[in-house]
Amino acid sequence: MNKPSPTPKRRPFVVEVLRSKQLTPGMIRIVFGGKGLQSFRAGEFSDHYVKLQLPPPGATYSAPFDPEQVRNDHSAEECFRTRTYTVRHWDESLQELTIDFVYHGDTGIAGPWAAAARPGDKVQMIGPGGAYSPDPDAGWHLMVGDEACIPAISASLARVPVGIPVFALIEVEGAGEELRLESSGELRIEWQYRNGRPRAQGNLLLEAVRSLELPAGLRGQAFVHGEAGMVRDVRKHLIVDRGMNRTDVSATGYWKFTETEEGWRMYKGEWKRLAELDVDAAA
Repeated sequence: MNKPSPTPKRRPFVVEVLRSKQLTPGMIRIVFGGKGLQSFRAGEFSDHYVKLQLPPPGATYSAPFDPEQVRNDHSAEECFRTRTYTVRHWDESLQELTIDFVYHGDTGIAGPWAAAARPGDKVQMIGPGGAYSPDPDAGWHLMVGDEACIPAISASLARVPVGIPVFALIEVEGAGEELRLESSGELRIEWQYRNGRPRAQGNLLLEAVRSLELPAGLRGQAFVHGEAGMVRDVRKHLIVDRGMNRTDVSATGYWKFTETEEGWRMYKGEWKRLAELDVDAAA
């Protein structure tokens, strides 16, 4: 029996910074352009994402580079870091890619890079990937997430049909992090403020979802992304307590408290398996 052909690896491409803007104290928008985007395609999904390949500060190489060669020739400390970001907007006519970066000061890799980025700076990435878009036949939509999810929620809100109820529950540090969000749907936004509390367990969002009155008698669709613990708990509540079909709940942990993105990627498959078992046990 013939073995299936291996899935070809996606080739990285290089883009350059065209302009940047500080949207809030914790959010930076960067618009990218360049010849690397000539074959870029996005639009099927509202949660399209790309993976940036960022050399650490002081690296002796820069974009463009061969990822395999870097892995072979450099130590783990000198190797590039991969960071995943939602496509906030793709303008095919202008060949411009917009990405919003969450910024937590000098910590991390991507946030400080975005804060220091200037026109002409280059960065390497692969993508896009994606899997979700609002179902136009759903009777209502629920979108839940933290700062990391705002770009995907923003892009998804634009796909909700006119007049369809859509509920957006978003956790941020405080009122200064709110952004103007719009939708053709009947939009209701609830901002949840941490006000200095740890950005970890997602209890604010879980309680907000539990207290939310959703339209009765209609099939809804939910998009729940953000910290993995919050995503697991909200997904379980929607399926077990609210009776939603699993296929109507798009739920992904963008990040996990105490884990780097590298560590989270290694654990993510097991997290998905345990989340399913948790729902099965409670159903």
